[in-house]
Amino acid sequence: MAESKSKIESIREWVVDHKLRTVGCLWLSGIAGSIAYNWSQPNMKTSVKIIHARLHAQALTLAALAGAAAVEYYDHRNRPKADQYSKYIPAKTFSHKE
Repeated sequence: MAESKSKIESIREWVVDHKLRTVGCLWLSGIAGSIAYNWSQPNMKTSVKIIHARLHAQALTLAALAGAAAVEYYDHRNRPKADQYSKYIPAKTFSHKE
């Protein structure tokens, strides 16, 4: 009986396969959350609120990129060499003579 993957393992696998999409979603949620927070501050100008939201989202994006680089490094070190590109190479290859 095959073991099913845990929810955390399936999320980790999705993040590994979709690193840039994950960083983009994190950026979008960061800027939305920061705008929502800054809009609750009544004594700030609108331009300052937008600048702060952009800075917060930029810092979050840099942290996400650093995390994606760490995940890529960890996967690269711990994955056997034969398995690194196995999902990109088709299972059946054809020769030119066929």
